[in-house]
Amino acid sequence: MAMASTLTVLPSSRSSSPAESQRSSFSSRQNLSVRLSRATAGGSSIQLINTRRQQQSFLSPPAPANSDRSVTARFQLQAPLISPHDQWGNWTVLFATGAFGIWSEKNTNIGGALSGALVSTLIGLAASNLEVISSNAPAFSIVLEFLLPLAVPLLLYRADMRRVIKSTGALLLAFLLGSVATTVGTVVAYLLVPMRALGPDSWKIAAALMGRHIGGAVNYVAIADALGVSPSILAAGLAADNVICAVYFSTLFALASRVPAEAPISDTGIANDAESDNGKKLPLVQTATALAVSLAICKSGYYLTKYFRIQGGILPAVTAIVVVLATVFPKQFAYLAPSGEAMAMILMQVFFTVVGASGNIWSVINTAPSIFLFALVQIAVHLAMILGLGIFGIAIATFLGIGFGVAVLKAI
Repeated sequence: MAMASTLTVLPSSRSSSPAESQRSSFSSRQNLSVRLSRATAGGSSIQLINTRRQQQSFLSPPAPANSDRSVTARFQLQAPLISPHDQWGNWTVLFATGAFGIWSEKNTNIGGALSGALVSTLIGLAASNLEVISSNAPAFSIVLEFLLPLAVPLLLYRADMRRVIKSTGALLLAFLLGSVATTVGTVVAYLLVPMRALGPDSWKIAAALMGRHIGGAVNYVAIADALGVSPSILAAGLAADNVICAVYFSTLFALASRVPAEAPISDTGIANDAESDNGKKLPLVQTATALAVSLAICKSGYYLTKYFRIQGGILPAVTAIVVVLATVFPKQFAYLAPSGEAMAMILMQVFFTVVGASGNIWSVINTAPSIFLFALVQIAVHLAMILGLGIFGIAIATFLGIGFGVAVLKAI
């Protein structure tokens, strides 16, 4: 919305009546008339005509023939539909967009293909660039500073490392192999596609994408926050990587379609106890406790980062704290996990909405292709290493078997 105003002040000519010259030094009469005219382009023109009848004495200089003075003031006002200081309006948009992202992922084909996080990000991006909401509302800083760290412990109440190592078995070795392949793929992709157009954000988004491919969205957010990735680059990276991941997982499913499924590993104990307790009781106390514990963990993480002067390290700090606690007290934290994960999902959707709303759509369009190409090379190298090391491992095992038989078993 734009408005232009013109202010014109016109003092009248002064009379030189001798009868009024005595009173001119003590009093004056002012006549103010206002004319308001509206311009055709939606602007406004305001003309103020100030007529002051102040008489001239014999010591006063002669008044000019035309003493009209014109002062023009022009100003432009551009405001979104919802003011950045409208707290209720901004929070309504953030949570409504997050809820729509969750709903679309579970109930629509497009949402399922894009993911709820990307849907919320794109809607937030469109809302801010179409002037529905501001791109720097105070509510955004509250989400980034408080709600995002609060969501991380809620997501990780099941992070019992002893249970993870015991239940994963050979999958842990595959995870370590995949992590190494992702690291190598990141280095190769950054050498081939350095993304120089992104400036100092190039290596930051490369590190964040590496963390995302190893540990998921929480790692992506934590690394981006710690390194200070700009919102537009963060949104572009999320959009480009979701497309690459869709192609990657489709390829994996196609390759694994002929592989017979393994027998499921029975997971008794803590998880089942938590589910049975959840079925017997209303989750009110469970939800309140999960929220209080997460707040206490965030306070501890904030204290540690402040004490050791680690800038931007609150997310890694709270992650480390909750993993240690979930490993030491597995049963208690697994009991809180269902309610914690539900709240964390809502808060993460709000965060992705803020990521989109803080970005510039033209910046996303300009930077997404280079990030897309980087992620494509990164995933391609990762997949090639996984498949190549698998075949290479079979060959090594064959040669080792032959050599061991000839050198050792034959001598026995």
